[in-house]
Amino acid sequence: MRKIILLVFAIAVTACQKKETAVETAATKTTAVKDTHTFAEPDKAVVKHLDLDIKVDFETQTISGKASWTIDNKSKGNAIIFDENTLEIEKVTLGDEEKETRFSLGNEVEFHGKPLQITIEPGTTKVNIYYKTTKDAVALQWLTPVQTADKKHPFLFSQGESVWSRTWIPCQDSPAIRFTYNAKVAVPKDLMAVMSATNPQQKNNTGIYTFKQDKAIPSYLMAIAVGDLAFKSIDERTGVYAEPSVVDKAAWEFAELGKMVHAAEKLFGPYRWGRYDVLVLPPSFPYGGMENPNLTFLTPGVIAGDRSLTSLLAHELGHSWSGNLVTNATWDDVWLNEGFTTYVEHRIGEALFGKKEALMQDVLSRKVLSDNMQDYGPKNPSTQLKVNVTGKNPDESLSDIPYEKGYAFLQTVENAIGREKFDAFITEYFNSHAFQSITTEDFLKYFNEHLIKGDQTLADQIKAEEWIYQSDIPSNITQPVSEDFNAIDQIQKNWRKTGVKGLSAKIKSTNEKQHFIDYLPADLTVAEMTAIDNEFNFTKGGNFVIKRQWFVQAIRHQYQPAYPAIEQFMVATSRTGSLQTLYKEMVKTPEGKTWAKQIFEKAKPGYHLTTVQDLQNTLK
Repeated sequence: MRKIILLVFAIAVTACQKKETAVETAATKTTAVKDTHTFAEPDKAVVKHLDLDIKVDFETQTISGKASWTIDNKSKGNAIIFDENTLEIEKVTLGDEEKETRFSLGNEVEFHGKPLQITIEPGTTKVNIYYKTTKDAVALQWLTPVQTADKKHPFLFSQGESVWSRTWIPCQDSPAIRFTYNAKVAVPKDLMAVMSATNPQQKNNTGIYTFKQDKAIPSYLMAIAVGDLAFKSIDERTGVYAEPSVVDKAAWEFAELGKMVHAAEKLFGPYRWGRYDVLVLPPSFPYGGMENPNLTFLTPGVIAGDRSLTSLLAHELGHSWSGNLVTNATWDDVWLNEGFTTYVEHRIGEALFGKKEALMQDVLSRKVLSDNMQDYGPKNPSTQLKVNVTGKNPDESLSDIPYEKGYAFLQTVENAIGREKFDAFITEYFNSHAFQSITTEDFLKYFNEHLIKGDQTLADQIKAEEWIYQSDIPSNITQPVSEDFNAIDQIQKNWRKTGVKGLSAKIKSTNEKQHFIDYLPADLTVAEMTAIDNEFNFTKGGNFVIKRQWFVQAIRHQYQPAYPAIEQFMVATSRTGSLQTLYKEMVKTPEGKTWAKQIFEKAKPGYHLTTVQDLQNTLK
C-alpha cells in the first residue's frame, strides 16, 4: 500500500514476545510465529478455504450471510478460535449437515475485537458462521450517491489492511494464515460487485455475482466493492473498472498497464495471479492504492490527465510479487512487504521510463526518508525496519519508514553485489517463498545462506542487521544524484534575481515541479508566491501531488489566494497520508489549527473511518 501515514510508535526490539518453531516447507525453511494481533491458534486449528455467501444491503448498510470455513483441526481438539470485531454472530453450525454448535465471545481488546470460540469435534472439517456486519465495521465504507463521481448510485468498498477484515468477515485475521476462497454476492440489480478474485466484466440482470480466488491469500487481502461500475480492457489480461463517467479517462491514464506487467515479469519472474485489473474508487478511499489480488484498488487522485502519477500503479503491481506472493508474517515485519515493493516499483519505472526518471524518483525517495528521520529523531526506535507493535494498533507499523528505508537498504545490497546478481537473488527469493508468509528472521537466514554465503567482507559492507534492527540511517546509504534536479537547483539559486517568467517552460515534469516546490526558500514572500502561482498555475492545476506540495508552501507562507482551493482539496479527498501532510502543517500555528478543525468538521462525513481516527490524533 502506498503511501499511508506518519504515526509515532514505540518499539523495543528485545521484547519480541514471539514464540517461534521451525517448520519445513517444500521450498524453504521458515518459522511459524505467534502473531499477537490475532486471537486464532493456527497450530491447533486453522482455516484453509472460505465459501462466502452474502447479501449487500445499502438501505441498512449491512452485509449479512454465511462464512463457511474449511478447516484443518490439527490438534483434533474441541475448539477453534476466529477473530471478529463489531460483528453480530447469529449462529454457528458444523459440516454440510449444518449441525448447530455452541459459540462464545471473549473479552474485547482494543484494535483487536473479540475472540470467537466455536465448539467443534475432533473430525470437524467445516464451520459455518452466520453473521451480520454493523455500522461500526471499520473495513466498510458506505457512500451515498452524492459522494460518488456520477452522483447516481450508492457505493461500497472495503479496506482490510491491517486487521480490519474481521469487521466484515469472521476470520482468522493474520497475515501468516493463508486460504483460498469462493464467494457468492447478492447486490441491487443496478449495481455490480467485484472482489480480490476473478471478476465479471459487465453487469448481469440478477444482481448475483460469483467469485473464485484459487491462490492462498491472507485475510487482509480479502476485498469487495459494489457500485455502478463499467469495465474497459487495456490488453489481454489487464483492464480498468470505474464509474461510467471515469472509466475512459482511467483507461487512457493507465494505457501502459500491460507494459508494466511485462516489465515486472522480465525483472522478477512470471505474474502468477491470472488477470491484473484496477478499480478506480471514489475520493473517500483512504490510501493511494491497495494491492488486493487480481484487482488493485486506486484513488481517483492518480488520474492526472498526463500519466504522470502512474508510479503509484507500479507500486501496487509490485505487490503481486512482494506482499501478495511473499507476505510479512506479522505486522512487525511489514518492511518485507513495503520495502521490497518500493524497490520493485522503482525498477519497473526505470524499465519503462528510463534512467533519468529513475534518478529523479530516487532523489525524491531519499527526501521522504530524510524528512521522516527528522520528524522522528535519529535515535527514535520508530526508524528501525523490524518493529514491535504488540498491543498497539498495527496500522502504526505503516509509516513511510518501511517503504523508503527498506528501499534504500535493498539498493545498498544491489550496489554491493551488482544488479545482475541481485536480480537473480530477488527472483529466487520470490520463487522459493511463493505463497508463504515469512518473518524478518526468515529473510535474514535466507539472505545469509544464499547471498552472503559466509563472506564476512561482504556482510560488513552491507550491514544488513544494522539496517534492520537499529534506528537512524546507516552510514553506507547511497545518495542518488539527478542532473535534471541539479539544473533546477541552479534555477532555484537565481530566479529571485531574474524573475519567474518563463520558468514553466524549463520545469515541466511532475518530478521537476515537485522538486522545485519542495526547495523553495524558507523566507518566501506572498508576492513571490503569487508570481510563481501565476507562472505555473499550481493552485488551480489538476495534478494531485503538485497541488499537495504547493499547498504545504501556501499554508506555511500564509498564501491566502490558495485557501479556498486548499479547503476544497481537503474536503474532496480521504487519502490519509496527504491529508496528514496538510493538517500537520496547519496545526503549527494557533490560527492554522483553528482553520484545520473547521475543515475537518466539514470534511469528516466523507472521510474513511481510519482517516478520521488518525486526523483526530493530529488535531488534539
